[in-house]
Amino acid sequence: MSDEIREVSREEAQKMVAEGAQLVDVRADHEWEMGRIEGATHLPLAELNERVGEIDKDRPVVFYCRGGNRSTMATEALAAEGFETAKLSEGIVGWAEAGLPLEGPDGGQVAESGEAQAILHAAKRLPPS
Repeated sequence: MSDEIREVSREEAQKMVAEGAQLVDVRADHEWEMGRIEGATHLPLAELNERVGEIDKDRPVVFYCRGGNRSTMATEALAAEGFETAKLSEGIVGWAEAGLPLEGPDGGQVAESGEAQAILHAAKRLPPS
């Protein structure tokens, strides 16, 4: 299935959205709350199957996540269902590193992934060695 994946640059994604494509963020809730790309819709990957009806099948879809794994899964899944899909190259991390704007508290920021956040919280609970 990976040969079906279309990956687009930040510039191409911006052009696609300006021309009517849907921008969909498939990250977890805490990541969305910390910062997101303006105009995106939030559909966490875990909810995508049950909420796919919220995506217009007649318009292209650009998915993004933190770095690319979750957006790859979303892109593959919806492409298999007949959607015109693409994933944002380098995800929101690349977007932010390029100096492009984010929405969210204090101007938005890129949150740690759920796994990284769980590890950080666990580390804080451990007594210092």
